[in-house]
Amino acid sequence: MNGLFGVSMPENNSEKIYWEILDRQKGIIGKKEQLDILNSSVTVIGCGGIGGATTEMLARMGVGKLKIVDKDVFEVSNINRQLMSNLKSIGTPKTQATKERLQSINPNIEVETFNTELNGRNVTEILTGSQVVIDALDNILTRIIVGRSAEALDIPFIHGAIHGTMGQITVFNNSTPSYEELFKLPSQGKELTEEIISQISNLSKEVPPVLGPVPNIVGCLQAMEAVKLITRKGTPIMAPRVLIFDLMKEEAFSIVRF
Repeated sequence: MNGLFGVSMPENNSEKIYWEILDRQKGIIGKKEQLDILNSSVTVIGCGGIGGATTEMLARMGVGKLKIVDKDVFEVSNINRQLMSNLKSIGTPKTQATKERLQSINPNIEVETFNTELNGRNVTEILTGSQVVIDALDNILTRIIVGRSAEALDIPFIHGAIHGTMGQITVFNNSTPSYEELFKLPSQGKELTEEIISQISNLSKEVPPVLGPVPNIVGCLQAMEAVKLITRKGTPIMAPRVLIFDLMKEEAFSIVRF
């Protein structure tokens, strides 16, 4: 028989498994909306702290295809926050370990890996065909490249960032201010010349401290924003509105307008 993926279902009845995995969310997301999630393709740039949580939640919520991009391998210092890492995965490409974990969670998910650095030469190819692009990055220059390409391809771009016990999330599309405009970056409206790249690099030289829950909260929130965009259910946090939080504060979460 032909199943949800348009192919013959294997002996383990993956269609049945898919719907059983999603049993607890069907009271919130209807079958038509779940099929939209199943038929969607989401690109996540970065498989570290933020990206690990984002991809895992998307797999658990039934996204049909994930493209994951990261050039790094896991290190011992990643273990405090990066869900895809453990002592056995040290030295393993992050994309490889992430793909294996995601497919162990949801065997129906298609995971395409790009074990490379995203740049101006490959960004269009990687993003094309995606319904949503998620920023799980740790540097401003790559965010600019992704944001510009997502805008050119008319793909919503979900931004997330962390520092210490703080995090922020917002969504950009062609009807909102751009990432560069919202955060008043020196690259706004300019070509990425060596001079501009140098200015951008000076903005993000510090390797920020971080506690484990922080990137994972950002990643989970980004996954929820992606599902809202795909299903057109709920209200996404669109720029210039930004959800910010500081886990050290009693009233940790708020939405501000930049």
